[in-house]
Amino acid sequence: MQEQEHERKGGHVALLASPGMGHLIPLLELGKRLVKYHALQVTVFVVTTDTSISQSQLIQRSEIPHLLNIVVLPPVANSSPVDPAATVVEKIIVTMKESLAALRSAISEMKLRPTALIVDLFGTEAMAIADEFEMLKYAFIASNALFLAATMYATVIDQKELDEHVKQQQPLKIPGCPPIRFEDTLESFRNLDDPISAGFSNVGIEMSNADGILVNTWEDLESTTLRALKDANTLRPIVKAPVYPIGPLVRPGERSILRNKVLDWLDMQPTESVIYVSFGSGGTISSEQMIELAWGLETSQQRFIWVVRPPMENEVCEFYLTAGHGPDGTPDYLPDGFLTRNAKMGLVVPNWAPQAEILPHPSVGGFLTHCGWNSALESIANGVPMIAWPLYAEQKMNAAMLTEELQVALRSKVLPSTGVVKREEIGMMIRRIVVDKEGDEMRRKVKVLKRSAEKVYSKGGSSYNALSQVANRVRSRPKYTN
Repeated sequence: MQEQEHERKGGHVALLASPGMGHLIPLLELGKRLVKYHALQVTVFVVTTDTSISQSQLIQRSEIPHLLNIVVLPPVANSSPVDPAATVVEKIIVTMKESLAALRSAISEMKLRPTALIVDLFGTEAMAIADEFEMLKYAFIASNALFLAATMYATVIDQKELDEHVKQQQPLKIPGCPPIRFEDTLESFRNLDDPISAGFSNVGIEMSNADGILVNTWEDLESTTLRALKDANTLRPIVKAPVYPIGPLVRPGERSILRNKVLDWLDMQPTESVIYVSFGSGGTISSEQMIELAWGLETSQQRFIWVVRPPMENEVCEFYLTAGHGPDGTPDYLPDGFLTRNAKMGLVVPNWAPQAEILPHPSVGGFLTHCGWNSALESIANGVPMIAWPLYAEQKMNAAMLTEELQVALRSKVLPSTGVVKREEIGMMIRRIVVDKEGDEMRRKVKVLKRSAEKVYSKGGSSYNALSQVANRVRSRPKYTN
């Protein structure tokens, strides 16, 4: 009865999360903020695959507030043929399409139907379901405003400009935004024959018809690009839908719950002395690069935590190889004796570590990251400078922003996605971050952004106000019941 009364007064929002931690985590944080700060009831629909068990486990561990409900949609049996060699993105696209019927059925069976549906980048086809049930429809971009600008610009870019960017490798000049170098561009622009490229343009068209687009960034972080997205003389005629910067959506640390040997080890290290190395939940590197990274960490003579996964050649995948071990327990894919030689200076963690608890720790002085936007925001929100190591998707664009525009990261001369970064350069970058004056300057700049991020969700902050506009429109929407 209490929840029904809250629904009548406060409004009800449905969120659709596609498979993968990179999409689920920020969407869950968005749901929590809609409940905590804006008194809305929230239902999160989670699309599952055969490998989504860890997602359900994460949901169970998360602190889910009252009025936030998690609905895990039944795993889909793909009726559309999927090439076994298909990329992760292609598989997600097919899975989302096959999940639409289950979503429609779940919404139709709700006694108190949501008045708005928020979908991520892979769920834009579900906006048609929002139309069927006379719901408001919003797109949620888990990445940044520049990624949104590139996505929308793809819907209107002409062939001449595309040829200049792809064939002549000239920078892509999106009106009002920082130019994007060809080597940093989206994969959808690089390979025009890929079916995903055509689908990418369709996503932009679908988002332009939404009632709004929510972006995981904030005004101080990307003021230039956000201004362009709202300006009638630059990108607003292309974007059409109003843009709401509502970030940063990052996981809060839960140290009191997740005590383990990593945090205990960090407690014994000097302030800002440890480099944390992780390539995200789906990032792997080649065998050759693994060896170079190991030697780079060792020769830097700096403390480190390295989240290690066995190498996977030429593919980003969530399934990992197993390997043998040397006499001291060192895996075969690392240099002989690596664990013994670095027993005092480093900690090697297999497969997963509590990143949300590691980055706020005072002993952490740098983060070698794949530049997934969730990881980048977590690093900024905790005032930790970065070594940018982009692997795929929009990560190269993110790396360029972090190193050149925001100046809170270093980047290797060789792109990790196209070549092998040698141990000498790795060791040099680690020392520049942890012990050199250059690291102090980056640390100063990232802490300025940290303070900015702390203010945007206080009452009257820019992200609080942006999400308030969405919440107020949801409340004013007529309510429907079965």
